[in-house]
Amino acid sequence: MGAKLAGRKRSGRRAQGAMMADINVTPMVDVMLVLLVIFMITAPLLTAGVSVDLPKTKAKAISQQDAKPLEITIDAKGGIFLGDTRMQMDALSAKLRAIALESPDLRVYIRADHRLDYGKVVTVMAAVNTAGFTKVALVTDPTQAQK
Repeated sequence: MGAKLAGRKRSGRRAQGAMMADINVTPMVDVMLVLLVIFMITAPLLTAGVSVDLPKTKAKAISQQDAKPLEITIDAKGGIFLGDTRMQMDALSAKLRAIALESPDLRVYIRADHRLDYGKVVTVMAAVNTAGFTKVALVTDPTQAQK
């Protein structure tokens, strides 16, 4: 039996018409690298949807928690935004109550333009507190303190 195997001609090559069973992953790696570069460039642009001129302070940044905080923004004209959605005060209060029923321990960040009337910010803070949120923070720009 050993003599029969030795007599056969062994070849490491495949037969001429045989199909290749290997997966070529090079195009997939190329696509993934392009997507990675695209997401690395666009991710910082998606952080803040409404542009406001935040007050400047020397306060230290709050450490980030695992859950994404709820962001409320008040622009220079007094427009109120929940995330990127513009809302009236009554609709904001109702939405906050509904969110507080689902997750009352959620952090709420309030971003307000520094030229805004203090009463407008306090009104929004009162709506947040009335809805049942206890973890409320005012967002400032720590890069330079106002003079």
